[in-house]
Amino acid sequence: MNQYGRSKAGKDSGRVSQMQRENIKSRVEKIRSRLGRKKIGWLVVTKPANVTYITGFSGDDSWAVIGPKRVYLLTDSRYSEQAKDECVGCRIIERKGALAEAAGKLTKRMKTGAVAVEESASIGDLKSIRKNVEVGCRTVGGIIESIRSVKDEEEVVAIRTAARLAAKAVERMRSKIRAGLTENELAGMLEWEIRQQGGEAAFETIVAFGSNASRPHHRPTDRRLRKNDTILVDFGVRYGGYCCDVTRCFVVGQATAYYKKIYEAVKEAQQAAIRMVRAGVKASAVDAAAREAIKRQGLPVYGHGTGHGLGLEVHEQPTVSWLNKGKLRAGEVITIEPGVYIPGRMGVRIEDNILVTEGGCEVLTLC
Repeated sequence: MNQYGRSKAGKDSGRVSQMQRENIKSRVEKIRSRLGRKKIGWLVVTKPANVTYITGFSGDDSWAVIGPKRVYLLTDSRYSEQAKDECVGCRIIERKGALAEAAGKLTKRMKTGAVAVEESASIGDLKSIRKNVEVGCRTVGGIIESIRSVKDEEEVVAIRTAARLAAKAVERMRSKIRAGLTENELAGMLEWEIRQQGGEAAFETIVAFGSNASRPHHRPTDRRLRKNDTILVDFGVRYGGYCCDVTRCFVVGQATAYYKKIYEAVKEAQQAAIRMVRAGVKASAVDAAAREAIKRQGLPVYGHGTGHGLGLEVHEQPTVSWLNKGKLRAGEVITIEPGVYIPGRMGVRIEDNILVTEGGCEVLTLC
């Protein structure tokens, strides 16, 4: 181990599959190709999901550096053992000081090629890196995220598994629903069931009873479930680092005719959007299909996007909205989640996770 704490560990451990080795190698090659076109020799990777994507490391407070011939993980003593188990094809550097200082010293020592830093780095970190680097240093964004949006087979398997765990967890939760429960209690029950299935909550679970569901990002309260009531649950499961994101609506007792109308309209809007999904279709066209279906029913059209990408993060590229004029690509996993919200009265949203294929799509969420 030298003055930078470089360890010879970081070679593929016995826990790493051959598929993972090959996938990470392919990812790094794609990133290097894009860096070459931008005349970038070194990329300092600061976004946690991007660090995981190119190294396999799932810990915190660590950066990666992609060079012309090698990938480095900058971490500290808290994560050294974990890094040795998880990292694929990279050299582990156990830093003694700040991350930005370690990244700057590393790239300075190599002396060849311009340095770029991901836009997620703070201004202070960027200044620190520039202070240590003799060559040019600039910020870049979206390089790794764009590559991440198309999933390989291993990633799709992880998302599909997360979706299967979500189906089991929500079914077990449904069997325990009863009048008198609070939103907080039901959210806790669902997250417990997710743990029981071997996953973890991908984000803070949304549970909204009755009129609270008109707020798309409602946070659970002590509001109690009534004998005739509605429930909106928006939750995610993370498995193997990858996320699913699901929204379901339930009725306790007797649903009103108006609620039924809204639910059927949202369901039809979602199906209209899903029918549009295939490689080569504009994301904005998928978004428009859902909105038009709701508009035809004379109901208020939702203000949020129709969907978003899924993967290591709950929200990734691509967005499925009127703002995205790009085309969907085979291998992308997206959500389709139209909704109707009547302030002070009710809200309905249905969300499923969709794998884009060349000839159409596959619905991954079956709960």
